[in-house]
Amino acid sequence: MRRVALVTLVVDDYDEALRFYTEALGFRLVEDAPRPDGSRWVVVEPGPEGQGTGLLLARAKGEDQRARIGDQTGGRVGFFLHTDDFARDHARMTAAGVTFLEEPRHEPYGTVAVFQDLYGNRWDLIQPAG
Repeated sequence: MRRVALVTLVVDDYDEALRFYTEALGFRLVEDAPRPDGSRWVVVEPGPEGQGTGLLLARAKGEDQRARIGDQTGGRVGFFLHTDDFARDHARMTAAGVTFLEEPRHEPYGTVAVFQDLYGNRWDLIQPAG
């Protein structure tokens, strides 16, 4: 079996990103390990172990990487968070201060609303149809 295990998300600060993803979005901390160069290996996942692609929260190094924080996909939705209960997760995330950029809408593929992470990256919260 093959799958995408991790996706790197360039962040400004490990701890603020970790708080956002674990507290506001409800992700699970998988690993937070110091590296010899002073960086950290910080991985979060949205669900039970091994049941989703993890995010490697990587602190930006240099101006080129800092320029991409919050705009890693050129303003497009770049991340898709599936849920089995849209209303529950939308309400919890809204109460936690997550910014939704639109009202929930019903599409042929499911219920969806675009939100942004703490840096401005766009995400879809989706409860797939059927």
